[in-house]
Amino acid sequence: MNILIPCDGSTPALHAVKYAAQLLASLQAGAHHITLLSVHDDAGLRHAKSMVGLEAVTEFLRAQGEKDLKAARKLLSSRGIAYEEALCTGHVAQQIVAFAQRGKFDLIVMGSKGRSGIADLLLGSVAQRVLASAKQPVLLVK
Repeated sequence: MNILIPCDGSTPALHAVKYAAQLLASLQAGAHHITLLSVHDDAGLRHAKSMVGLEAVTEFLRAQGEKDLKAARKLLSSRGIAYEEALCTGHVAQQIVAFAQRGKFDLIVMGSKGRSGIADLLLGSVAQRVLASAKQPVLLVK
């Protein structure tokens, strides 16, 4: 099973990593694979690019992505689970769906932050957008 886990450094994202680790432990031996993905929306940083330069913004986003993956790396490593990781920028939900499609993942496991019903109705959530757009099954973990 090839599992993609988008990670944003939040507690729900770490719960998703734990769940995926438990899921893999319950499966029969075989070719199982986890990829951790950190995506940052860079649309709001266009002005910053003109002020500090593309390299500085790129380094900032890379550092944020590394920070987002830190706890997930530690958890998987402590359980002896091999993983790959990827960092990308762009519209978060679109990037997750596109990455999952390109990587031919069997399952997307992601945390749901559980925003209030009114906020979700007005703004939507990354999890809802991925759920609506992905061709793979999506497992939301609270």
